Amino acid sequence: MSGLELDLIPLSAFSQAPDVVEDGQTFRDNAIKKACTVVSWSGRLTLAEDSGLEVAALGGQPGVYTARFGGPGLTSCQRCQYLLDRLQGVPDAERQAVFRCVAVLVDPTGSMVVREGCCRGKIGHTLQGDQGFGYDPLFIVPELGRTLAELSPSDKDLVSHRTQALQAMLPFFATFTAQRP
Repeated sequence: MSGLELDLIPLSAFSQAPDVVEDGQTFRDNAIKKACTVVSWSGRLTLAEDSGLEVAALGGQPGVYTARFGGPGLTSCQRCQYLLDRLQGVPDAERQAVFRCVAVLVDPTGSMVVREGCCRGKIGHTLQGDQGFGYDPLFIVPELGRTLAELSPSDKDLVSHRTQALQAMLPFFATFTAQRP
C-alpha cells in the first residue's frame, strides 16, 4: 500500500476503540462486522479483515475458529498438535488446506468493498520452520516445497492470503485518495 496518500492508523492506537466479538459464521461475516462497527465509531475509512485456515479433510475446520481451535488457552504449538491429532491417518493426498482472508473496506457513507485472498497448500506431518506464527509450521506451499514458517517474511508475502486480499483492494484505495479534497 506504499505510494498511496493515506495515513494508516492501527486500531490499537485508539484507547477507546470498540471491542468486536467475532461471532459470524464466515470470515466475510466477521470482517464486515468489524469494519462496520469501527467505521460507525470512528467516522473514518476503515479496513478490516478476518482470516483463517480451512482443512478439506476436516470439512473446512477450523475456519472461523482458527484462533480458538482445540479450545481456549492453547498455545500455537498446542493448536498445531491438535490439528495433527485430528489428521492422524489422513494420507498426504487428502491433506489439502487453504489459508483464506476476507478484507473489507468501508467508508463513512457506508460504501463497502469486499475482497478475498487464498493461499492453497497442504498440511504436513511435523512442524517445520520458525518464521511466521500459528499454523505456518504445518502449512506446506506445494510450489515452494516448504512450509510458510520456512519462508522469509518477504517470500511469505509473495504467496500470502492477506497480501492477495489487500492487493485486490488497492484500486479502491486509489479511487478514494483521488476523491480527497
